[in-house]
Amino acid sequence: MVLGHNKRFPLYQSLLLSKDYNCLNTLNTIVLYSINFNDINNLDKIFEQLNVLESVHIIYCSSLNTSFTQQIINLTKPLKLKSLFINEVSQIESLQLLLQKYGNYLENFGFGFGVGYGLSLTLFRQQLLELISKYCKNIKFLDIFEFEDQVTYSALNLIEDIKQNINYLSINVGPISTSYYKSGSIILRNLGQILPLELDYLSLTLNVDITDFEIFLKNSQNIFINKLLINNYGVHEILPYIKKYIMKEKRVKYLAISDAIYSKYTCFSDKYYFEYKDLFSLKDEVKEFELYNIKIQKYDDLVISSRLNLLNFIKRLD
Repeated sequence: MVLGHNKRFPLYQSLLLSKDYNCLNTLNTIVLYSINFNDINNLDKIFEQLNVLESVHIIYCSSLNTSFTQQIINLTKPLKLKSLFINEVSQIESLQLLLQKYGNYLENFGFGFGVGYGLSLTLFRQQLLELISKYCKNIKFLDIFEFEDQVTYSALNLIEDIKQNINYLSINVGPISTSYYKSGSIILRNLGQILPLELDYLSLTLNVDITDFEIFLKNSQNIFINKLLINNYGVHEILPYIKKYIMKEKRVKYLAISDAIYSKYTCFSDKYYFEYKDLFSLKDEVKEFELYNIKIQKYDDLVISSRLNLLNFIKRLD
């Protein structure tokens, strides 16, 4: 069952609290999606009543504060928190309590835009990654979005810590800036040697420097990736290197590449403008990859990190 958006939540809440509700003995999965937990009570009573609940997924909900955490950690039944995707956290201490209690169940974790109140955003993200590394050893899907170069080594340390279990990895370094450019460079220079020998899914969104990219490709030559996605914000052409190190070595089964080509910038706006080129649209290239049994896919169809695709991915897990 997907419980989403606050306008509908009171209805779900009243149903789940009803003793006569048929799902109390059949509902085994709950997805809490885009809910503001501020002033929402009775979560503990809801979870206590569900007799066969096997997994809980929290996706982009807000107000994960002390009030929310206390309701969850005081349950008499273990709450199998399988997914936690965050775009806002008010208190890092609340997250620590949550992960101390249920982090061992966590299999899918991601963070994107966020504001750590009372903390700098960089420090907040760094502490968050350290908490995941400390309490969550069974991560299979890691999705990290928009982080500064100071946080990059914490992200790499986490990936290395969970490499025995990780099967899906999505890294989106962030928009064009000096700090994010450094992050992309650090990622490409260090990621290849810490990845497991096989991944089902690897998605990289960054400003590709060719020297760094070739280092990554060389360091990961022994790794097979079922689905490889690259969203390149750089000015360099990466396809020749993909053909040399990926296509000819048959190191992937599915491939999606999107090049975000810089188009124009105006002094009246802080926005960058890009023209997107998808490898899927280049028919001759698609045919060439097919000769090596590599299927080219549309980038938007293969990417998990978009909200709709992420929600569908989580629902398929159960």
